[in-house]
Amino acid sequence: MPFLPRDFTVPALVETPRFRMRSITIHDVFKDYDAVMSSREHLWGRFGDIWGWPAEDLTIEQNIVDLGWHQKEFRLRSSFDYAVISPDENRLLGCVYVDPPHRDGTDADVWFWARQSELASGLEDELGRFLVSWLAGSWPFSVVTLNGQVTRLAA
Repeated sequence: MPFLPRDFTVPALVETPRFRMRSITIHDVFKDYDAVMSSREHLWGRFGDIWGWPAEDLTIEQNIVDLGWHQKEFRLRSSFDYAVISPDENRLLGCVYVDPPHRDGTDADVWFWARQSELASGLEDELGRFLVSWLAGSWPFSVVTLNGQVTRLAA
């Protein structure tokens, strides 16, 4: 069974006053690498046990491969990695991953993070609230796993 209906148009760009979300590409490698490595402790706490990421010795080259893979998955419609970026595109603030479900009774696995330097400003919490609304209104999902927690979306 396909992850998404064939005729579903995947959101390409989302803009809010605080951030923009768009497909991540290899052209984001330096901004992404900076965000990931400056937030490694925070990210390892969330993803280390699950994905073994980000490795302490992650290199720019490995990051290019990862971003190239995410870019290809987006084109194939098999998984969707969004860069959460400042409105002026100067700084990567985090990422959102929309993946096929791994748990029965859910429509997708959605993971997200904000860079460690933005945690005190509440960006990660704001992003989480935004995602619940966005997923309910812009995707064909009713129940998702959001950062590991089953979340029922209101239509």
